[in-house]
Amino acid sequence: MEKAKISVIQLFSLMFIFEMGTALVINYGASAGKDAWLSILLATFGGIALFFIYYFLFRQYPNLVFTGYIREVFGKHFGWILGLLYCLQFLYISGRNIRELGDLLVSSILSETPLIAINLTLVLVMCYVIHLGIEVVGRTAEVFIVVLILLGAAGNFLVIVSGNVDFHQIRPFLEHGWKPILTTVYSDLLIFPFGEMIVFLMLLPYLNRPQLAKRVWLAAVISSGLILSWMFVLNTSVLGIEVMQRSVFPTLTAVGKVNLFNFIERLDAIVVFTLLITVFFKASIYLYAAVVGITDLFKLNNYRQILFPIGTIVIFLSLAMASNFSEQGEEGALLQYVMFAPNIITPLLMLLVSIIRNRFKKKKKMN
Repeated sequence: MEKAKISVIQLFSLMFIFEMGTALVINYGASAGKDAWLSILLATFGGIALFFIYYFLFRQYPNLVFTGYIREVFGKHFGWILGLLYCLQFLYISGRNIRELGDLLVSSILSETPLIAINLTLVLVMCYVIHLGIEVVGRTAEVFIVVLILLGAAGNFLVIVSGNVDFHQIRPFLEHGWKPILTTVYSDLLIFPFGEMIVFLMLLPYLNRPQLAKRVWLAAVISSGLILSWMFVLNTSVLGIEVMQRSVFPTLTAVGKVNLFNFIERLDAIVVFTLLITVFFKASIYLYAAVVGITDLFKLNNYRQILFPIGTIVIFLSLAMASNFSEQGEEGALLQYVMFAPNIITPLLMLLVSIIRNRFKKKKKMN
């Protein structure tokens, strides 16, 4: 494990930006109709419940990365295989995020640029920053979260004052009852993005004040859930639910409608730059977690010696996983169900095994 420490603010910055990810701009939760904002809030409570599972595991093994205590719980051999599968999962999702950013850039502002050029450039920058260490990644996030907040505030303000917002389009409340809301929470929103926070079990051992991990994690989950819920309300108020459900990047479409005094317009760059920041850090965290996990599993001296070869694999994955954006979206919908086991079932099983082992240890000490 790298000998480095990150501060509480840096960890919060990484978690908050990670949670925003691509969820800020994609058609997030729209299958619940006008009540998707409520689905997102309920999913946030689910994310809080998942946090306590992850946090308990961290408290059991505070000095080990996730791949380390998988082997402690499931045994040396089976735990090693399971840890490797998690690393492959991290690599795949890193590639997915890079591909989604590349598709947005190609479809919006860089229509003549080959996808490989965008993905290659992004991964090279990611590898460079990760090569400098997790402390540099944390400090960079600490700076860019300010930029992200300023961009978000400016974008929201301009959309609201543009006159395109009609909050009546959110009504009526509970138009189709609770069933679509609860179904959307389970099928679409719980795993993405809240269940993806399991990757931070690879980073928590670097926190310089581990006793504050609970506050940081909960603050990141709650604040990101509230913002994602608000963004759905804002986008739907501008576009209407029909356009919202058909749009691939509704935030981009909503911001693109801003036209103040025939002077302030074409604000797509705000959304694109926001997505560039969030995807860069999200994909970087996944890539870092994967290389640290592989380093731990194969007992290598330094993760940097495998960083660029694995970065090459991520580039290949981002290009080969789908032939077009529609196909990638279909794979993403399927992935939500596949990720239920590694992001929820397996940690829950690890939690139960740890509790049972602790009780047996206490009984032995008493005897």
